[in-house]
Amino acid sequence: MASKKKEEFPAFTNAQGIAIATEFDLYEDYLDSQITPTDMFYLEDLELARQLVEMGYRSNAEVMSREEFADFKKIAEAARLAAMAKMPKKQFSAGKDVSAHPFLLALQEREKPVREGKLSTVIFIRDYLKNGQEVSGYIDYAERMKTTDLEPVFLLKRRFLPTPEDLSFFNWHSNISTTRQTPSWLVIADDETGMYLKNKLDRKVMCMDPTLTSPGDNSTRTVIKSHEYEQIVIFDHITRRKL
Repeated sequence: MASKKKEEFPAFTNAQGIAIATEFDLYEDYLDSQITPTDMFYLEDLELARQLVEMGYRSNAEVMSREEFADFKKIAEAARLAAMAKMPKKQFSAGKDVSAHPFLLALQEREKPVREGKLSTVIFIRDYLKNGQEVSGYIDYAERMKTTDLEPVFLLKRRFLPTPEDLSFFNWHSNISTTRQTPSWLVIADDETGMYLKNKLDRKVMCMDPTLTSPGDNSTRTVIKSHEYEQIVIFDHITRRKL
């Protein structure tokens, strides 16, 4: 059985390819995402269904080849490492006495391991803007350190609040809601169970549901009590590279 000719379809852009390679752990997972229950009802063979998808017979859409998937995996990992390298060298919290501020102390304790890539920290914050509007969101601590000078935060000159540039952001007054991925995390929204974050290094999934005993493998959830913010929850994930 011959596959469809590659030239019939436009090639994947880097952005499209990286997004697919980031979303799926294995090439087989990518193929499975395009197989419907109807396909399985008639074919009754998962491997056959995968072969049909891979050869381009499942639809008229472009299907990424196994080789392309592997190439985009390498590009995605290189991009993640390059982004980590851009983090400012100075430690924003160095020499700052924040012992009277539980949240800032928690950030200070995590700054060095996050910089070294030993820890990946996501911070949920709910509080109010100066205009009184309530906002909430999840912040990738490593990404915020790369894009923002946080020294004024540790000097108590600036507050640490979510923005539309973070992993997620919601303005309770305007109902503006945004999500975006970072070099370390992919946002996965689920209507039934809420939001998940998938770590791009070890592919582990972290669930933000507060009713669960644990947010996931190698992950912990810590509630920080502070009179300076309405609500603070810190999610820490220790990455483990696949062998």
